[in-house]
Amino acid sequence: MAEALLTVENLTKSYGDKLLFEDISFGINAGQKTALITRNGYGKSSLLDIITGKVLQDSGRITFSNNVRMAYLPQNPSIHSGQSIRDFVFDSDNQYMRLIARYEEALLQTSLGHDSPQLPQLINEMDILNAWDYESRVKEVLSRLDIRDLDRPVSILSGGEQKKVAMARTLIDDVNFLILDEPTNHLDIAMIEWLDGFLSKQKLALLIVTHDRYFLDHVCHDIIEIDNSQLYHYRPSNPSVPPYDYYVEKRLERLANAKAEVEKARSLYRTELEWMRRMPQARGTKARARIDAFYELEQKAHTRFDEKKPELSVKTERIGGKILEMYNVCKSYDGRKLVDDFSYAFKRCERIGIVGPNGVGKSTFVGLLTGRLRPDSGRVVVGQTIRFGHYTQEGLHAKDDMRVIEIIKEAADVIELEDGHELTAHQFLSHFGFDGATQFNYFGNLSGGERRRLYLLTVLMTNPNFLILDEPTNDLDIYTLEILERFLKGYKGCLVIVSHDRAFMDNLVDHIFVFEGEGRIRDYHSNYSDYLQARQQRLKQEQRAKSEERSEAYARDQRQKALSAKPKATYKQRQEYDQLGRDIEQLNQEKARLESLLSGGDGDLQRLTEASQRIGLIIAELDEKELRWLELDELM
Repeated sequence: MAEALLTVENLTKSYGDKLLFEDISFGINAGQKTALITRNGYGKSSLLDIITGKVLQDSGRITFSNNVRMAYLPQNPSIHSGQSIRDFVFDSDNQYMRLIARYEEALLQTSLGHDSPQLPQLINEMDILNAWDYESRVKEVLSRLDIRDLDRPVSILSGGEQKKVAMARTLIDDVNFLILDEPTNHLDIAMIEWLDGFLSKQKLALLIVTHDRYFLDHVCHDIIEIDNSQLYHYRPSNPSVPPYDYYVEKRLERLANAKAEVEKARSLYRTELEWMRRMPQARGTKARARIDAFYELEQKAHTRFDEKKPELSVKTERIGGKILEMYNVCKSYDGRKLVDDFSYAFKRCERIGIVGPNGVGKSTFVGLLTGRLRPDSGRVVVGQTIRFGHYTQEGLHAKDDMRVIEIIKEAADVIELEDGHELTAHQFLSHFGFDGATQFNYFGNLSGGERRRLYLLTVLMTNPNFLILDEPTNDLDIYTLEILERFLKGYKGCLVIVSHDRAFMDNLVDHIFVFEGEGRIRDYHSNYSDYLQARQQRLKQEQRAKSEERSEAYARDQRQKALSAKPKATYKQRQEYDQLGRDIEQLNQEKARLESLLSGGDGDLQRLTEASQRIGLIIAELDEKELRWLELDELM
C-alpha cells in the first residue's frame, strides 16, 4: 500500500458568518494525482493555505509523512526579489540544485572568456553525485517554459513570466509532493502539452487546482470537490474512464439523491412541525429526542441547491450587411512580422478561435480588429452597426471600496434578452454565481476568480454584437466555465476567442486562425483538438523524415570513413596488379583468336578440338585472374 504523504482530518474553516468547509477529510498518497474542484470564493485558496501552513484552521488536523518533500505553486505567485532569474530558480536547499548552480556559473564565466579554475572540480562532483540527469531536467524545464536570459532581474518580469519562473523552480526541485494552483494559466498550448506529459511521467504526488478539463483528464487519477461546505471524492474504478466525465456523471447522481432526500425531509417536516406547534406537555426522554430530531430535520428540509441555470440569449445590436473586413493587412514590431498580407471578411454569427504560441501576434491581431492598433499597410473596414465587446487579460480596474452591484450597474441597470424579457443587474449576477451576500461585498474583498468573473459580466452586459474574449478561462472555475459556455452557445453575434483551453474552444468555435509565426495566419476549418492531432501527426512525420535523413547521412559518413580507412596496396601487390593486367590482356587476345577459328569452321578436326579445349581453360583462367584483379583494384 502506498505511503500517505498528507492526511487531512475533520478540517473546518470559516470567515465570519461564511462557512467555507466543515469536518472535511481526505488524504494524498505517494504517486497519487488528484484534482481539487470548487467554486471561486468557496474555500479553495483557504484549503491550500492551511495545507501549506500560511493560515490556521478553526479545527481539525493536518498530518504530513516524515518522508514528504513538498513544493507549492500558488495561482498568482508574488515575487518581490532582487535576485536574477538564475539565482531565484537555483535558490534551494537541494544539494543537486546548489551544485548545478555553481557548475552553471563556472560555465558562464568560461563562455565569457574568464578563467574558471573550479570547473574541473565541479565536473568531478557532478560525476560523484550523478547530477547530470538532474541538470538535464533543469535544462528541459527552462527551455520548455521558454525561460531565457537567466541574468534578468525577476522584479522586471510580467505576471505571466513570474508565474513561469516560479513554476520552473517548483518543477525542478527535489520533491515528492507538488501542489499546483492553476498551472496552465499564462502557458501556450505547446507548454501545456509538455507540462501534461512531464507531470504524467513523474513518480510524485500531485494536488492540482485546474479549470482545463483536458489537462485534468490526462494528468489526474481522481477528483475531490468542495460543495456546500462538504467534501466529495470521485475516482473511476476503470482507468480508461476520464476522471472529469466520471465526476460529471456521479455528481449529477449525488445531487439527484440529495434532492430526493430533501423532498422526503420536507414532507416529514410538515408533520413534525404540527406536532411541535401543539407544544406537548410531556417532556419525557422520547419527546426530547423527537424535538432534537426535529431541528436536524428542519435544517435538512431547508437545504437549498444551485438549480441548473436556464440558457440565456442576450439581445444584440442589429448587424448590417458589412461586419468587418481585412484587406492585405500587415503589421510588424521591431522588424518582426506579426501579421503579413492577411485578408478576411467576417460573416454573420461566425465563431472563430485564435491559437498560436505566446508572442506570435495574437494580441496584435485583436488590436487591429478593434481599431486600437493601425496596420502598417492594408485596410481594416468595420461595419457601421458593429458594437465591440472586448474582454482583455488586463482585467477590471475598479475601486476596492465599490460594491459588486454598483460596478455592474455602472455597466447597465438591466440587460435585454433575445426573447424580449429583461434581467436586472441582481438577476444577471445571480445567473453567473454571485449570491446576494457577494453582490453587496466590496471589490477589494473578492478573490481573483471572482474579479475575473465580474469583469466578464461588465463586458457581456453592454449587449455587444461582436464579442472578443482574450483568454477568458484564466482564473475561472469549472462551474463558471460551464455557465459561460451555455451563455455563449446562445449568443447571436460574432464571436472571437483567444484561448489555450482545448475543451472550451472545442465546445464553441467553428474554425480557428492558426498563428504559425513570421506573420503567417492559416484558417483551419475544424476544432482545436483536430488541429492539435493533425499538428502532432505532422510533427511526427517531420521528425521521422529528419531521423531518416540523419540515418542516411550517418550511413554515407560511415561509408566514406570505411573508404578512407582502407589499407594501401603493398609493393608486391602493385607488381601483381600490373602483371595481372598484362596477363588478362594476353588471355583475351588468345580467346578472341580461338573464337574466330571455331566460328570459321576451317581446319582439320584435331585442330578444332584442341582449340575448343583450350578456350575452356582460358575462360576459367580469366575468371580467376579478373577476380583477383578486382580485389587488388579496390586497394589501388
